[in-house]
Amino acid sequence: MCNKYLQGYIKNYCCLLAAAFVFGVQPAFSQQKTGNEGVNVRLNQTGFYPAGPKIGIVLNSKGDDFYIQTTAKKNVYAGKLKKSIKPTFGGAYTGIADFSEFKTAGKYLLYVPGSGYSFPFEIKRAVYHDVAAASIKAYYFMRASIALNEKYAGKWSRAEGHPDTSVLIHASAANSGRPAGTVISSPRGWYDAGDYNKYIVNSGITTSTLLSLYEDFPAYMKTVKLNIPESGNGLPDILNEVLWNMRWMLTMQDPADGGVYHKLTNAAFDKMEMPDKSTEPRFVVQKGTAATLDFAAVLAQASRVFSKFKTQLPGLADSCLTQASKAWDWAVKNPNVVYNQDTMNKQFEPKVATGAYGDRNFKDEFIWAASELTVATQKPGFLKDINLLPDTTMPVPTWSQVKLLGYYTLLKNNKAFGPNGPKELSEIKKRLLAAADNMIAGADETAYQTVMNKSARHFGWGSNSEAANEGILLIQAYRLSPNKKYLDYALANLDYILGRNGAGYSYITGYGSKMPIHPHHRPSVADGIADPIPGLLAGGANPGMQDGIKVPSTNPDEAYIDDDRAYAANEIAINWNAPFAYLANAIEALQAEFRKSK
Repeated sequence: MCNKYLQGYIKNYCCLLAAAFVFGVQPAFSQQKTGNEGVNVRLNQTGFYPAGPKIGIVLNSKGDDFYIQTTAKKNVYAGKLKKSIKPTFGGAYTGIADFSEFKTAGKYLLYVPGSGYSFPFEIKRAVYHDVAAASIKAYYFMRASIALNEKYAGKWSRAEGHPDTSVLIHASAANSGRPAGTVISSPRGWYDAGDYNKYIVNSGITTSTLLSLYEDFPAYMKTVKLNIPESGNGLPDILNEVLWNMRWMLTMQDPADGGVYHKLTNAAFDKMEMPDKSTEPRFVVQKGTAATLDFAAVLAQASRVFSKFKTQLPGLADSCLTQASKAWDWAVKNPNVVYNQDTMNKQFEPKVATGAYGDRNFKDEFIWAASELTVATQKPGFLKDINLLPDTTMPVPTWSQVKLLGYYTLLKNNKAFGPNGPKELSEIKKRLLAAADNMIAGADETAYQTVMNKSARHFGWGSNSEAANEGILLIQAYRLSPNKKYLDYALANLDYILGRNGAGYSYITGYGSKMPIHPHHRPSVADGIADPIPGLLAGGANPGMQDGIKVPSTNPDEAYIDDDRAYAANEIAINWNAPFAYLANAIEALQAEFRKSK
């Protein structure tokens, strides 16, 4: 997401659940609190599992004692604070309140004499069910080409925006079969972020992450009901939502050669207005290697997932695999077609100033696509000329670095290969577990007791997605080698996102006592409703201030501001929501593991 705005938005700066039936749950819009709740005592504002870890962080502690109190301020548990081994990025040591031994269900406050109260929280089973489901339902609110009806959207209902049935071939994408100005139909899909454009590269990692959530935890995900128009059609709701975007992706492939257009976009970003008010011409632009390989990977993965639903979706799985293979063939013939928006704008009109999502190294995309196609087809040829281990790094996935998506797929499907599996599989597993071990090493020494707080390098554009993707890596490690520490630290990063952090925010709109109210998100700004659309993950702490909006602190984990102009810290994005959705729902699916003895 970061390059998108560094390359696009800054050049064209234009910062110009309601009723319970919406989700089947009631979001907690309770931003304003009295007194000093949450100022010095930070924790997961949603709550904790009865048998799970429970950590609160105390700033400016004056003593050693802490208490768990009912909301009527009655003490029900007492404990001693432990001083953090390392200070915060600002140089202060924290007090750590560990009340994991307290397991009684109910609603509580953490009280520290001299420091004050935490925000209220709950202890109960399935404590993250509602926020986890909302993070997927958020994609319904991001749909293009459909009106959001009150039955499903509650007070956030709106008119249809961007039908995208008359989209123009941009001059950069023209060929003899589709000359510039040719009209094609490319409806559906999700709006990418705070803007109204649709990008294959960012859409690819997003769609794959949600497909992986279903693929890894199918039994649990079948129970998650979202109240969307397709609910009850025989498909799990998460797959219904994925289909809305995937069917758009299919329209972005040139039928003549299998290449995939990089994005569907206006020439410039829209004003801060509702989707139906945006009527500027829309274009599909240049085909590129990154977009085509991401498409191939997602469609190959989708073919595996949807092959289980042949009655509901006859022929879809086969079509996905066919189109994935065509995309792969194009990429093999065109292995280094870079999407360089500056270069494109020097050659073609109209100039395009929206998000670039430019990438120059496609080794990771080839690894991902080849891995997905190998598993989907059971044919080893896709990996024949691929260097699966081009370097020793194990970076958590981002839109521009997708190597680990391929590794995750190969490892969790290793039994399907039999003796003919890639020879590198054992080394990939070894490296993934080593990366997880390195990630958790020393996390218990940090001021907030999370792997996220180990390094200032984690706090850049979209830092909350870094926290969520770290959690996914730890869950993948736990599935490979069930060391409970992996799961505990994955949960700790969920705690981080939901309030145990330097800014003191629960970073999900609609959930928590102190949460984003003013995200950089056009519908949430323009709809005239005070509450933002729920279930959206704010970008998070980022001291870079690339948008020019001053944050309250430049300490890396405190550098957040709830301001709709602050797209460098407070925008939302589909590729950020997806890893949070995976993490929160996976933790819910695995919650019984916390009842087992360590």
